[in-house]
Amino acid sequence: MALDRRSPMPLWAQLERALRTRLDAGEFDVRFPTDAELVAEYEVSRHTVREAIRHLNSTGILRRERGRGTVVDRSEFEQPLGALYSLFETVESSGADQRSSVLEMREVRDPKVAERLGLAADAPMFFLARLRCADDEPLALDRSWLPMHIAHDLMSSDFEHTALYTELRERAGIVPDAGWERIAPVVPTASERRLLGMGAPEAAFFLERLGTADGRPLEWRTTVIRGDRYRFVSNFAARSAPGLVASPADRAPAG
Repeated sequence: MALDRRSPMPLWAQLERALRTRLDAGEFDVRFPTDAELVAEYEVSRHTVREAIRHLNSTGILRRERGRGTVVDRSEFEQPLGALYSLFETVESSGADQRSSVLEMREVRDPKVAERLGLAADAPMFFLARLRCADDEPLALDRSWLPMHIAHDLMSSDFEHTALYTELRERAGIVPDAGWERIAPVVPTASERRLLGMGAPEAAFFLERLGTADGRPLEWRTTVIRGDRYRFVSNFAARSAPGLVASPADRAPAG
């Protein structure tokens, strides 16, 4: 894509657009050209190249690595809103290697969570806490609670290598088929930042999910997920916006 030197658009912006087109086509998946190669190919100054690269860096498409120069950043994952999904499947479908480290797996009692699940305050629950990684880089800190009478067979599952919903289907014959999810920005705690490999000023997404099956609460889940590696996408159409509704916190738990 040749640059138009008569255009009012700055050369760096034209170069950025040209590189985006080539990136979207997968042209640089193996190797991104050096600054010198781009200078020669597009016949522009090194300053123009660096300005275009700087803007691509700021959007997360490219990143500079010591010893490797500029590389394509394929570490972001997208998830459509309004869909029942598995983080395991989202990562796997992107082509990345999904791995989980089990931090806790035990029977617990928690009156607040029990209320979410429509259980008695002292009801036993299955609790699973995992650090979710993609290509060996921390992505999310996941905590799930399920009624013990449904999930007791999961205590012997290997959640380092399998998904919760897969185990639920195979061992209990049940999976969530509906529910709601709420997403908010959050500053992770110091311990969460250490687990996720995040710096002090970085923010994350905080997800709360109530999954139901056949109209009954099945899973309460909270997830702290790195904002620099994950994003949510929403599709919409004209005249499709619903009216304002109360937040899930203002509604009684389903059950």
